[in-house]
Amino acid sequence: MTQRVASRVAELTGARVPFVHAVVVRAESPTSARPGDDAIVLADGSLEGFVGGVCTEGSVRSAALSALTDGQAVLLRILPEDATGFPDVPGARVVTNPCLSGGAVEIFLHPEIPAALVGVVGDTPIAEAIATVGAAAGFAIDRLDGKPPAPGTTAVVIAGLGRDELGPMRAALDAGVGYVGLVASGKRGEAVLAELGLSDEERSRVRTPVGLELGAETAGEIALSVLAELVRAIRVDNLHPTADVAPVAPVQVIDPVCGMTVVVTPETPHLVVDGVEYWFCGTGCRDAYAVQVAG
Repeated sequence: MTQRVASRVAELTGARVPFVHAVVVRAESPTSARPGDDAIVLADGSLEGFVGGVCTEGSVRSAALSALTDGQAVLLRILPEDATGFPDVPGARVVTNPCLSGGAVEIFLHPEIPAALVGVVGDTPIAEAIATVGAAAGFAIDRLDGKPPAPGTTAVVIAGLGRDELGPMRAALDAGVGYVGLVASGKRGEAVLAELGLSDEERSRVRTPVGLELGAETAGEIALSVLAELVRAIRVDNLHPTADVAPVAPVQVIDPVCGMTVVVTPETPHLVVDGVEYWFCGTGCRDAYAVQVAG
C-alpha cells in the first residue's frame, strides 16, 4: 500500500467512513498502471490515488460503487474493446473498455465497510455481557451511559434493568436509530413504552422484550439472544444505520460516444447540447461528441 493511500485508509477507518481499496495486481503493456498502484474510492464516487488513466478510473469507480453496495470483494479485469489473446481469469468481473489503447489491467477491489455500531446502556451484568459478546461477534460497541447515540449508530440496547431507561430510549428514537432494544419482561416493557407515549412509527423501532426466545437465563445467554436478533435484523431485515450519515449515491450515466458507464462527479467531463447535459468518460469522447453534434 502506498504511503499516501495508507494514511488516508487509516483516517477513513478511524472516522468509520466506508470506502473501497483498489489495488492493481496485474498490468499488461501498454498501460500506465503498475502492480502495487492503489487508490481508494468513496461512496460519492471520488477516487484518491492512482490505478491507471482516466479510462481505467471510470471502470474502477463504477465497479467500486457496486462493491460498496453488496459488500463483496471483486477482481476487476479491464480489457480493451478488441481484446484477443488475454488468458481467462475465473471469477473475475470483466469489463470491456473501448477507451483503452491496449493492454489489460486487473484490479482487486476490497470494500471496507465499518462494523455495525451498537450502543449499550446500563451498568449491569447483562449490559457487560452484551458489550463483550457483541465485540467478539464483530460489532463496534459504544457505551452510551450519559451520552446520546453517535451518528451512524445501527442499534441501541438498554439493559439498565429499571435504572435510567426512559431518557436513553427517547434519545435513541430521536436520533433515528432503527433498532432500540429494551431488556425487560413483557409487562414492564409495555409499561415503559406507555410512559413514553410513542407514535406508531417509533413503536415499530422498539424491541421489548429484546432478543430471540431461546429460554435464556444467564447474562451471557441473554446477550446471545439479543445479538442473535440484531444479526437477523441486519442480515435478513436489512436494518441500516441512522439515515443522517448515509451518503447520497452518485449518478451513473452512459457515455453517448463509447457506451461506458460513467460516474458523475464534479470532475467528470460534460457538455451541454440544446439544454441537455451529457457526461463522458474522458475529454476525448467529449470532444468527439462536440464535433459530431456540430456537424
